Order: sequence, then structure tokens, then C-alpha cells
Amino acid sequence: MRKISLILASFFLLSGFKSGAHEFYLSVTEIEYNRQQQSLQIITRVFIDDFQNVLNQRYGAKLQLSEEAEEGAIAGNISKYLQQKLKLRVHGEELQLNYLGKEYDADQLILYIEVENVTPFNNIEVTNSILTDLFDEQKNIVHVKVNDKTKSLLLMRQQETEKLSFP
Repeated sequence: MRKISLILASFFLLSGFKSGAHEFYLSVTEIEYNRQQQSLQIITRVFIDDFQNVLNQRYGAKLQLSEEAEEGAIAGNISKYLQQKLKLRVHGEELQLNYLGKEYDADQLILYIEVENVTPFNNIEVTNSILTDLFDEQKNIVHVKVNDKTKSLLLMRQQETEKLSFP
């Protein structure tokens, strides 16, 4: 009897993992300043299913994010969403993000973004509210690299904006 109970418990535990849902909500953004090109090169990683859900809910779209079969106005909606949710300020001015494209990696979507014509700076303000409108528990880790120094932030719904200094 105990063996049957153990098998049933294992089945229910494992079937929960097959649903594809995850219990944590996390994005990772890497921002690197390229002094020679005077640009910020940005890579953001998000879970595909979460990002698809937020785009569909926010824009009333029927997008399908998939390496095999994409559907809908994906690039335009991704660019619009990133402009609203990822903001960078240098020298008191908000920078214009240029969405370059995306790549799929297992259950993650890798987004490539660039900001051109950024003069050298010592301070940057980062706002990252990606997916916080969908998940209260969303956490956005941001790594900023300037002059071979990397500093990190943990941003979430309660604290979406932080400033970093690179003396």
C-alpha cells in the first residue's frame, strides 16, 4: 500500500512539471557600453510563454512566438513593448532604444537592442518593468557594464527604477 501511495505522489508531482508552467518570473538584461562605437548594446532574456502572453494581453493580439511558426505583427509589438517597459536615461535624457531582433533558446526568448550615439557617462538610470504588468512576482535582473566595471540591479514592480554610478 505504501508503494502505491509513493507512486501516486510521484505521478502527481511530476505531472505538475509537464504543464510547462514555471513558478518563478525572471528576466535578465545585460547592458554594455561600447566607448569606441558610443553605443549601448543590450541583451534581454525572457521566458517565451510569458512574453507571448503579455504581448497578446497588452495589444489584444493573437501572436505566436515560436521558432517554427511565428504568427502576427511580432517585431512591431516587441519594439513597442520594449519602448514602454525598458527605459534608460543618461545626462538627464531618455535614450531611444532600437530593437534589432530576437533569437530562441529553449524556453527563452533573447532580445537584441541597441542605443546609438551615447556619449561617455558616469551615471545611468535604468527602468525595467518588463512583465511586471502581468506578474506581481516578476523580478528583472539588470547587469550594466561600463569601462570594464559591472554593476547589477534587481528591479521589480515595487522598485522599477534605479540609478548607477561609474566613477
